[in-house]
Amino acid sequence: MRPALTHIALHVADLDAMVAFLADYCQLKQVHARGEAGHRTVWLAEEGRETQFVFVLIEGGPRRDQAPTDYSHLGFALDSKEAVDRVAEQARAAGCLAWPAVADDYPVGYYCGVRDPDGRVVEFSYGQPLGPGAPEPQAAEA
Repeated sequence: MRPALTHIALHVADLDAMVAFLADYCQLKQVHARGEAGHRTVWLAEEGRETQFVFVLIEGGPRRDQAPTDYSHLGFALDSKEAVDRVAEQARAAGCLAWPAVADDYPVGYYCGVRDPDGRVVEFSYGQPLGPGAPEPQAAEA
């Protein structure tokens, strides 16, 4: 059996703020929660993918303020350039825009970056070969 990626677990400084951010910007929903104040864990997933992949958020971690040259990020695909622009504008208005919306060569596509409450960057993209907006796969040449 080959391994299957099922979750990413992150310690977060402010669990409630991170849950709200991921619900608002990424449209993730809470599918599990446990623990008492100071020791809570929450699972979040995309609608319809609750048994395939979840983000596990664990209360009680340090902030992760990234340097401007650190391109580590979580990536979410959107279904249009306009959707990327809307996220970038929302983040700009909220003061958490890390990277303005820009177009880059394949496979990067059109994207922006938003800082989550812990200071991590979350990328929103259109036109990458992953997720909504991905170009149709080309047939391999013989």
